Amino acid sequence: MEQYPMLAVSEREILTVSELTQHIEQLLEDHLPTCWIQGEVSNLSHQASGHIYFSLKDKDNQVSAVLFRHDALRQQGITLRDGLHVLAYGKVALYPPRGVYQLIVRVVLEKGVGQFQEALERLKRRLAAEGLFATKKKKLLPLLPTRIGYITSATGAVLRDFISVLRRRDWQGQLIVLPARVQGEGASQDIIEQIKAAEHLNLDLLVIGRGGGSVEDLWAFNEEPLVRAVAACSIPTMSAVGHEIDITLCDFAADQRMETPTAAAEWIALDFIECRNRLDTAHKALRTLLAQRLERALSLLRVLQGRLNAFTPERTCEHYWLKLDDVANRLQHNLRARIYQNQQSWMTARSRLIASAPEHRLRIAYLKWRPLKKRYLYLFQSTLEASTDRLATLQKRLQAYGLQKTLARGFAVVKNSSGDFVTRKQGLCSGDRLNTQFADGSVEVAVTDLHQDST
Repeated sequence: MEQYPMLAVSEREILTVSELTQHIEQLLEDHLPTCWIQGEVSNLSHQASGHIYFSLKDKDNQVSAVLFRHDALRQQGITLRDGLHVLAYGKVALYPPRGVYQLIVRVVLEKGVGQFQEALERLKRRLAAEGLFATKKKKLLPLLPTRIGYITSATGAVLRDFISVLRRRDWQGQLIVLPARVQGEGASQDIIEQIKAAEHLNLDLLVIGRGGGSVEDLWAFNEEPLVRAVAACSIPTMSAVGHEIDITLCDFAADQRMETPTAAAEWIALDFIECRNRLDTAHKALRTLLAQRLERALSLLRVLQGRLNAFTPERTCEHYWLKLDDVANRLQHNLRARIYQNQQSWMTARSRLIASAPEHRLRIAYLKWRPLKKRYLYLFQSTLEASTDRLATLQKRLQAYGLQKTLARGFAVVKNSSGDFVTRKQGLCSGDRLNTQFADGSVEVAVTDLHQDST
């Protein structure tokens, strides 16, 4: 049985998950360069943030990919959809929170457009095999060019931007514009003619440039005659074609490639006046320090470059974009589950409410109340009639025993002078005046004699 030296492992040799992830990420960054990948789009997902997630697959395998919003906005003439065969230009990167790798796509082309790319790659390999792009053939660019030729369209905004940067940087020198078509049929031949003309102008630097565009728009700068003319030019040449992501064969053939024409102007005018004043002093100091520091600087540069690649603002933003989309997806899933739960609870409560609704209970109570109402009305009517008859009888009896009827039967009512009824002789005195009321009126009488009862 194989023995594992667990007890011999020191704490320093044990990696955390984060440290292992960082090592894997560094390996991917160092050993997998930016490349073109072809495949079929599947699992396409557009996020509300503007990022696009999808998979690239062939018949055997697939790889996850993401096209961030700022790169997606630059795509023209292509709408991604499931099943579309594309060419994707990008770099493999690791997403640390999940420990999975994915392709960070910068450019997407339809497979049909990819035919241009295939032709371009074939031509590139052939010219490279001839040594046309060899570094040892590159000429050094002058640090302070004062006489510059610029081959570009005379009517484009690129030329105005180029001149504007030079003026803003207070560049002192002569700019000679060599107008040429930079797009369409005959464009490469125009540029070749201007390169030949530039050979006789005693230039310090020759810039070839135009703005960005599609693969077809930039194809003139990939044509073999123009690439050979750029490589053979005796003047130090700078290629400034398209945007940062646009790469043509002229970029490889030129002595220096700049991302954009504006970047080329920035480089030419960079600290022009200060460099001119300090050039001699800096040159002497540089020769002394260069030999002893070059090796250390190269080593440090590799380390710093690795760290910089891992912590650039763009990579940091992309990391948090991925994290934000992940959180947004989970939040959306939780919200849907919560809404579904609330719907189920609401439907249950609604069923219970319908079963115990007041109108339902009132309908049942009404059905019970109707016969009770008839019964109570009947009892009330019977009681009322009996009470009415009894009241009439009592009224007749009351009338029969009333004062007027009693007086009519021969009785009289006697009151003293104070208005009190006199029912007995006791308390009367001779001479008292009494009011005696009969059925037909009253008379005043006086007490003259009081007799004793015979009993």
